[in-house]
Amino acid sequence: MTQPVSPPRDSIDKAPAASGPPAWRTMLFRADVRTLSLLGVLAALILIGGVTRPDEFLDTRNLQLVLTQASVIGVVTVGMTFVITSGGIDLSVGAIVALASVWATTVATQEYGFAGILFTAVIVGVGCGLVNGLLIAYGGMVPFIATLAMLASARGLALQITDGSTQVVTVDAILDLGERDAYVLGIPPLVLVFALVTIIGWLVLNRTTFGRRTVAVGGNAEAARLAGIDVRRQRLYLYLLSGLCCGIAAFLLIVLSGSGQNTNGNLYELDAIAAAIIGGTLLSGGRGTITGSVLGVLIFTTITNIFALNNLQSDVQQIAKGAIIVAAVLVQRRTASTT
Repeated sequence: MTQPVSPPRDSIDKAPAASGPPAWRTMLFRADVRTLSLLGVLAALILIGGVTRPDEFLDTRNLQLVLTQASVIGVVTVGMTFVITSGGIDLSVGAIVALASVWATTVATQEYGFAGILFTAVIVGVGCGLVNGLLIAYGGMVPFIATLAMLASARGLALQITDGSTQVVTVDAILDLGERDAYVLGIPPLVLVFALVTIIGWLVLNRTTFGRRTVAVGGNAEAARLAGIDVRRQRLYLYLLSGLCCGIAAFLLIVLSGSGQNTNGNLYELDAIAAAIIGGTLLSGGRGTITGSVLGVLIFTTITNIFALNNLQSDVQQIAKGAIIVAAVLVQRRTASTT
């Protein structure tokens, strides 16, 4: 009986490697395509705005307004991106913004001037984030339930503080930030803060151990735990980060509106989640992109501005946003099924 002949050892060692690009190159290509697609959508919206309302939409003041409005929800979205990347959700961001804004604009707080308002807004946001984080990470509560409870509680407390009235800011240092004299090279201060938060958020998510741990927890929490990551502590830090972003956003909103109201931040949670989703952050966790989230914010803000300039009803605007969200989720599922 003839014995099968094994191939020479050299031929095995020199066997050609499996064809196809490396995994990291494939992921980078997909990220580039996603970013370019979002830039294309944003460019199309700018073109539509320029065609329908050329004198108004392309006016420098209107463009500054779009960027300024995007700054507030944009800062919230940066924090939301981290939370969703970890596999969580935060439905309380809008209510936290409202609570921080009214707490920071009470008569007692305004007596401490600029620093008092800024400190109060930030510390209230961080405090709410701490409660969310403790309930979720150490209390074992589902993020949806814990943050929904915070949404109701923060809204109720904000209403109680204001008694339904608007709290007008009288601190000149705050009001002056909203004036054109405070612009730096034509850029509003709020936009500069948003840019700074975005850069820091990108660096933290993509260039630090904290960011890698966030992605690991979102991808597989049990595997992350076995790898030595303190999953509960990481989740606590993430909700603290989300609360911090809400506090900063509340301060920006105070500067923008010159007041504190219990209705501030209405539906911010939906806008932030939607911006993160269409930007490429997976709802199931394990992948997040700050760049995509920022582009998502700019897209939604531009849509709102175009609808306002063309005197279109808000319900049509919400329908358009909903259609974009559904399309983005379908694209995510299709992409996930092909990986």
